Amino acid sequence: MEERFIYCGTKKMRCGYTTGSCAAAAAKAAAEALLTGQKVKYADILLPKGERLRLEISDCTINGKTASCTVIKDSGDDPDITNGIEIIAEVSLIDSGVEIIGGKGVGTVTKAGLDQPVGAAAINSVPRKMIAQSVNDAAEMQEYRGGFRVVISVPKGEELAKKTFNPRIGIVGGISIIGTTGIVEPMSSSALIETIRTEANIRRKEGRSVLVLTVGNYSERFVSEKLPQLSEQCVMCSNFIGDAIDIGITLGFKNILIYGHIGKLVKLGSGIMNTHSSYADGRMETLIACGALAGLDNNLLCRLSDCATTDAALDILYESGQEQKLLDILTERIHGYLQARAKGEAKVGAVIFSYQHDMLLKTQYADEILDLAVK
Repeated sequence: MEERFIYCGTKKMRCGYTTGSCAAAAAKAAAEALLTGQKVKYADILLPKGERLRLEISDCTINGKTASCTVIKDSGDDPDITNGIEIIAEVSLIDSGVEIIGGKGVGTVTKAGLDQPVGAAAINSVPRKMIAQSVNDAAEMQEYRGGFRVVISVPKGEELAKKTFNPRIGIVGGISIIGTTGIVEPMSSSALIETIRTEANIRRKEGRSVLVLTVGNYSERFVSEKLPQLSEQCVMCSNFIGDAIDIGITLGFKNILIYGHIGKLVKLGSGIMNTHSSYADGRMETLIACGALAGLDNNLLCRLSDCATTDAALDILYESGQEQKLLDILTERIHGYLQARAKGEAKVGAVIFSYQHDMLLKTQYADEILDLAVK
């Protein structure tokens, strides 16, 4: 394909293309090969925003009444585990319409709330439209008036799926064929945010009244140990706390509860809603600000500025015996910023912990929301 680039900070990075684009290109090539009897080396497809994309066909086989073509997934400079996998489309002729089926290595939907209904192949709606458009384009070029059956397969899909969120959100037996633009932008957060939305929507369809968010492995472990009855309803939001709150509100959740280690959630005390270190740090600055408001000694606060981790800062605070004043103010500030993000459309609570210091903080609404979650 024609190479495309974006900048991530100051670094120029090459874009790739989605599994949906690969499937559409493979399907078009297979349809063309079947109709013409000639092997195809490239396929041009139309992307959702109207751009055209040319992809190379790595293998093309014509076998009587079917044709099969393969595209090798190229994720560009994005660290995507699907990079380099084979995506295969096998096409046969039917009387009318376009029938799209998931073959080997494409997952099956087992929970309500996903893009496709329960029992369907995990080929999302945008890729389905792209596949149908692509084979219909091939039909128009060859003046064919019938329909197509398209089977999409990913030979290594079942193995790869174990390394994704698919088992967690109810897609079994393989990967999903996804993509909303057809293009993969390196280091894009959109895929992760859509995963959060998908999992939160599943919880809504299950009838949950509280959206319970965890920010990583520490918080998932904390919930499983302290409140195992919540484990099955947790949604991991990673660093995207603000986006997860927004998603919860748009899905109709009136109560949202966040569990996280203080190393991440301390940043909420400065209104930082994306806690990834590349987006913002501010951990020590937040603690120092809270300490100043609590009237702590300047020399003590200066020592905090040299700490590399929040737990190291807590070591100093606990040694001084003045930690509680600071932590109370931090908890109040986190509460205030969470409510500001929710804009009165939901109550948001947070439970903040540190294993190293056996510390547990709860914002104002945390216990009230927890009671609702465990009912």
